[in-house]
Amino acid sequence: MSQIKKMAIAGTMESNDILITVAPAAAGAGIAIELTSPVLKQYGRQMKAIIEEVLAEHHVTDAVINGSDKGALDCTIKARLITALERAGE
Repeated sequence: MSQIKKMAIAGTMESNDILITVAPAAAGAGIAIELTSPVLKQYGRQMKAIIEEVLAEHHVTDAVINGSDKGALDCTIKARLITALERAGE
């Protein structure tokens, strides 16, 4: 199991990008994902699935994830989340 040790950010608020913030959560608290996006109704489920997949691959079980999307592609969401996880000291 990987552990989030501190808050970390990756990405920008530019068009076609996503700003992701990763923060630690109490042991056993699970994963909390909060997303804002102009296309949340259309792609919100897919975005959450991508985030959950990356967290599972990195064995993260307790974290708070905030994403402010500006039309990012799936690969961008993955890249930003992986970078934020690395910065958070997993």
